[in-house]
Amino acid sequence: MPNNENLTVTTDTVIVGAGFAGLGMGIKLKRSGFDDFVIIERESDLGGAWRDNTYPGVACDVPSHVYSYSFRTNPHWSRVRAPGSEILEYLRTCAREEGLLSYLRFDAPMDRATWDQDSGRWIVETPSVTYSARFLVTACGHLADEKLPDLPGVDSFAGEYFHSARWNHEVSLEGKRIALIGSGASAIQLLPELAKVGSEVVVFQRSPAYIMPSPNPVYSEADQRLFERSPDTLRALRTETFWTAEANFAARRGVPKYLEAGRKIPLGHLDRSVSDPELKAKLTPDYELGCKRLLGSDLYYPALQQDHVTLEASALARIDGSRVISAAGNSFEVDVVVFATGFEAAEPVFANVVYGRDGLQLAESWSQGMTAYASNTTHGFPNLFIMNGPNTSSGHNSAIYILEAQMDYILGAVTFAEEEGAHVLEVTSEAEAEYVADVRQRSEGTVWLDGGCRNWYVDRRTGALTLIWPDFMHAFRELNATFEPDAYSIDTPVAAPSVSVG
Repeated sequence: MPNNENLTVTTDTVIVGAGFAGLGMGIKLKRSGFDDFVIIERESDLGGAWRDNTYPGVACDVPSHVYSYSFRTNPHWSRVRAPGSEILEYLRTCAREEGLLSYLRFDAPMDRATWDQDSGRWIVETPSVTYSARFLVTACGHLADEKLPDLPGVDSFAGEYFHSARWNHEVSLEGKRIALIGSGASAIQLLPELAKVGSEVVVFQRSPAYIMPSPNPVYSEADQRLFERSPDTLRALRTETFWTAEANFAARRGVPKYLEAGRKIPLGHLDRSVSDPELKAKLTPDYELGCKRLLGSDLYYPALQQDHVTLEASALARIDGSRVISAAGNSFEVDVVVFATGFEAAEPVFANVVYGRDGLQLAESWSQGMTAYASNTTHGFPNLFIMNGPNTSSGHNSAIYILEAQMDYILGAVTFAEEEGAHVLEVTSEAEAEYVADVRQRSEGTVWLDGGCRNWYVDRRTGALTLIWPDFMHAFRELNATFEPDAYSIDTPVAAPSVSVG
């Protein structure tokens, strides 16, 4: 229950998180005339993953013109794939120009959210304010909580260590011996930068990645003026970029001819970039294309082949003083360890503090893997909408497209509730089960389940594909962008609790 010493504030909607999802939801609500909301953010600034990830070389691996809101296009991206600082500034501009700054509450983590049956409202506790809200929208992101491996001896390490998403800018890497743990999306951006300053760099690779060539052309001033003066040109570029990426799903579906064609590009890139047979063998995946995230870099392979860089094709097993030791038994003396080891995505941390009907914890409800109707709402948790939740990650296109479909769905639900005088919307267990069964059927035969790899899209407890959307992106929008009240039990208004308004 809320801390009685705290100020209690009533509002229609609490949005949790000020990244792409939360800010976009706020913009959609405000533009539609629903301005009784707050966006609570646990950190002291907005931006989500683009605020947190400040490591050297951080950039988006999705083209900028589709990795941005369709309702807030940006004609001034500097490159086809923008650096992280530019994406953060884009989000700041969106918040400022859309008038969201007064709705943001920083340093306000959601300590607990409890469904109050008597009032039919969410009681959302933060350290200084408790909110009583009709609707709760979690917009916490897949990449919000970093994952550090549980390693023997890590506390004995004599040097500095940190996760790539919590970069320690106070640690100088100049001339240091550096261990980079991981070979995924962050690691391949980091390595070329670490190789510039480190005296020695060793990369611990649990499994190799398929890496595409990734030229990143600059948009000239003339390009940017054209996009600004001709919105149709910009829309046409977005459309072309989206549908080009959308065609890649056929390979993820496991269609043999598309898999074969898809493999040729990254394997050809590897063959042209690496001449040493032993190194090439270490860098060749033994699983199907797309089973793990397909990466892009023109700089990773050249960095690996520098004399002071070593690829250890084995996972980090333990640490002993200043030595990092691989599962293969190889030992390296290092000064700094950088963990590029991913995030807690399949078991989101926020689910531990959300309690629905009869005190049911969302994490407990998801103990066999995340599920939600329309990838958005869960039985037992009325008036809760989950962005970046079950089956909302993208394996072949821009995740912003899915987020916008979710925004439209939630806006539809809020509009319905307002127009129909509905106070409580709760998806039925039957509707949720039917949707989940459909998603499981779509998952069958995809490379994420049958591609021969271990990936973060699959729930380790059940083997179900709970994170990624297993179909074309446009199919997600067709299925999940429109609120359908028939899937819900709907209660009429009840008296709101007596609270002090601040």
